[in-house]
Amino acid sequence: MTTPAPHPPESANAPMVFGYGFTADGAATPLEWSDVLSGRLSEFARYWLHLNRLSPDVRTWLKTQSGLDHLSTEALLQEDTRPRAVRHDPGFLINLRGMNLNEGEALEDMLALRMWASETALITLRAKPIRGARDVETLVKEGKAPTSTGGLIAALADALTDRMEPEVSRFDEHADQFEDDLLDPSIKLPRSTLSEFRRRVLQVRRYILPQREALAQLVREGSQAGLFTDHDLLFLRESADRVTRLAEELDTIRDRSTVLQEQVIEERAEVMNQRLFVLSILSAVFLPISFVTGLFGVNVGGMPGVESPGAFALLVVGLALATLLMLALFRWRRWI
Repeated sequence: MTTPAPHPPESANAPMVFGYGFTADGAATPLEWSDVLSGRLSEFARYWLHLNRLSPDVRTWLKTQSGLDHLSTEALLQEDTRPRAVRHDPGFLINLRGMNLNEGEALEDMLALRMWASETALITLRAKPIRGARDVETLVKEGKAPTSTGGLIAALADALTDRMEPEVSRFDEHADQFEDDLLDPSIKLPRSTLSEFRRRVLQVRRYILPQREALAQLVREGSQAGLFTDHDLLFLRESADRVTRLAEELDTIRDRSTVLQEQVIEERAEVMNQRLFVLSILSAVFLPISFVTGLFGVNVGGMPGVESPGAFALLVVGLALATLLMLALFRWRRWI
């Protein structure tokens, strides 16, 4: 798949990122925020507004001019969300997540895309730029946009999944690299590296699993609501299947990273055990020597060999023989 060209940076303060009004035959007209405030939206058969959730102007418009009820407005503006799809007559409240591909930010901090969808309106809100939404805008500019609100939702789900797939594939490549590093004795893989990698995988998986359920719920209820055509539902089912596959891949990567982390721990434990074993052998060899030398170092009368010139040599030879005897015993018992 060809990666779409990068889009210009989005203003952090502008209330509307972009907007389009669509005529009955599908022709798209770009909208400005002033068009939204002036009520020009009623001129179009349907419209799509992609708004900045953090803008006070957007919050005011949603509560006073959008025509949405209190429940829908609060759902679109709440801080913490999880992927879901809920039918709320006459439309749907939908939350989906996309990879955070903004420069300098962690991609596993997945971004929320909140939607209100009806037959005539699609309102999407985001706090930070989401490239999947820009990908669908490119289709609108090229005249390839779907001809229904349900089609736009299906296109957004497909675009978000398109952006996820290469990132999950990179996770898989990282897991392969970690396995190769563990097989190379010249490379020491820090345990913290695997812990951080596993944390990132789990954080993405946290949103992938409910996103799969949200898309499946959208397919089930969308077939009864009339908002989606059979073609739209086909695209949604395909997106749900792809998200399911991504969730399974993340499960596999998570399990692989767990096994790799356990292997690193086992290798470190084995090295530690070997070092402790060597120290134990040395302690066992020198323990009788230390005992004898300590005994002969007692400054009391009656010590044997005090008056003999050859006593020291005999003591050294005796200690050497005792050491050799103990080494031979350890060798016979296969301790060394």
